[in-house]
Amino acid sequence: MVVVLLVCGMSAAQEALRIGSKKFTESVILGEIVRLVFESEGISAEHQRELGGTRILFSGTETGQLDVYPEYTGTIRFEILATDSPASDDASRALLAQRGLSVSTPLGFSNNYGIAVPRSLADELKLETISDLQEHPQLRIGFNHEFLERADGWPGLRDLYGLPQHRVVGIDHDLAYRALGAGDLDVMEVYTTDAEISYYDLRVLLDDRGYFNQYEAVLLYRAALEEQPAFRAALARLAGSIDEATIGELNASVKFGDETETSAAARFVATLGIEAAAESEDTRLGRIARYTLQHLTLVGLSMAAAIIVAIPVGVVASKLPGLGWLVIGGTGVIQTIPSLALLVLMLPLLGIGDAPAISALFLYSLLPIVRNTHAGLAAIPPSTEEVADALDLGFWTRLLRIELPLASRSIAAGVKTAAVLNIGFATLGAIVGSGGYGAPILTGIRLNRIDLILEGAIPAALLALAAQGLLGLAERAVVPRGLRLRRDG
Repeated sequence: MVVVLLVCGMSAAQEALRIGSKKFTESVILGEIVRLVFESEGISAEHQRELGGTRILFSGTETGQLDVYPEYTGTIRFEILATDSPASDDASRALLAQRGLSVSTPLGFSNNYGIAVPRSLADELKLETISDLQEHPQLRIGFNHEFLERADGWPGLRDLYGLPQHRVVGIDHDLAYRALGAGDLDVMEVYTTDAEISYYDLRVLLDDRGYFNQYEAVLLYRAALEEQPAFRAALARLAGSIDEATIGELNASVKFGDETETSAAARFVATLGIEAAAESEDTRLGRIARYTLQHLTLVGLSMAAAIIVAIPVGVVASKLPGLGWLVIGGTGVIQTIPSLALLVLMLPLLGIGDAPAISALFLYSLLPIVRNTHAGLAAIPPSTEEVADALDLGFWTRLLRIELPLASRSIAAGVKTAAVLNIGFATLGAIVGSGGYGAPILTGIRLNRIDLILEGAIPAALLALAAQGLLGLAERAVVPRGLRLRRDG
């Protein structure tokens, strides 16, 4: 409840059209193209980049946190609407309409799944089709985690082709290319417009049993937007405007050239007669300052909420021993939930942006503070309690004047531990659109840019050190002088 109150009002109502994109290069480029085209029609638009996987983007659009994002017809049919089993793309449109959503006319290209191996290995083993993989169970396979679970992914592919490989690992799509290039993997799934296919000299195996479907690029959006003439005009301008050669070239120019997603998008929309404003130059220091402010917001609000809640909870756990083990166990269970899973679980309740990240960080910060508060109070000598009884001190006087001061060192240690963990976990908030130091880290992984990864990792480490130092000073202010002298001595 406290964390919800703290994050309420943070996101003021936005009039700008909210465009989302997934965390791969083509989606980000398409998001920028969409933004520029809508702005050319007089629609104010903002692009929230690299929000993670399909479920995050779709959930955000369905709940009104986003207005539009690039998607693919096969993903809509076989992933988003898998439980409804639509028989065609038209059936998918009808099911989406029931949720207040719609799909644009195709943008002009398809980006289909494929299975690829290094060309040298394909020549050595005479691999031409996916069926040829049946004869080589020793091959090491790495698939994107989403592909491993999708209805149109690995389970169906394995069953249709009778593939015997058991050395299948889940790995980020961009990292899989690097693993393949380094010789650590033999087989991976690709998107057929990926620039990496030619860069790493891969052979896309023929889908000889026709497993993979067509994945036409479209825009998935809230149907209510169709009431705006400018929105309809922008969709008409985008329809059929991008062919496969063009999107492949744009992908390559960003992944292996000097262009940004924004400059590549501007170069493309110029072919549609749209003159985009020059991309504003963003210095590294300017970016780090922006990321720092975002990160401090996530950490500050979640830690404030955790301290407000966790210390009283720790007190209750110490005063009611029968309840104490349940409280400690409950906060411990929260700590065992994988951070990405906890973020995704927050999305249906809080949407995308700062709110789910702050709420998840709040929950992760509870255990160290609750546990240390409980431990500090439990460690108070019985003789001290006897003195308090002899003086006939009331509950609140005893707690505030004796017990909490004596437990303050332990509580301060819990707060420091929670803060350092919080700063590290906060980098994952970028996946749900909260920004912070995770934003350059995600982009750096996607573009294989070590400098961008360090742009987020180094400030995060420095912030953790700074937090340790500042909380150490704060500890000196709250811990009674006698206890400090005892520790220093």
